[in-house]
Amino acid sequence: MSMTSETTLDLDIKHRLLEECLRQQTDFVENARQAMEEAQASANESQGAIEDKFESFREACHIQRDMFAKQLDEAIAKQSILKRIVRNKVNEDVSLGSIVRTDAQNYFISVSLGEINLAGEKFFAISTASPVFQAMAGKRKGESFVFRDKKINILDLF
Repeated sequence: MSMTSETTLDLDIKHRLLEECLRQQTDFVENARQAMEEAQASANESQGAIEDKFESFREACHIQRDMFAKQLDEAIAKQSILKRIVRNKVNEDVSLGSIVRTDAQNYFISVSLGEINLAGEKFFAISTASPVFQAMAGKRKGESFVFRDKKINILDLF
């Protein structure tokens, strides 16, 4: 089975979308890690200072560090989902890694990152936990689904 030029173009779009999502997610991971480390450093610097005065500051730094640690864990989890997507797989139904073009908008089933512009075309990176994905899961090209009382047609899928 040889790949058509349309399939090659589709896979190029998928590859570029995946690269952009990975780039954004890597930025999230690095920013969360840096913020967590800075919060820990601030807490450590307050050690040995006048104890009572800095105890609440140190506690606030620890709370902030824990918040950034949670964000870091979430960002790493999303990054691992993106790394599981097979770049050169043409999806036959709506599932993880699918690019879905509808008469409403275009979706990249991956992780929740919002709108991504690629060569003048908009795609919404959504997770498999999103309600719109739940409405279209398992559907194929040419089928339709209902989301928020609106019938949406799947024009293309890969």
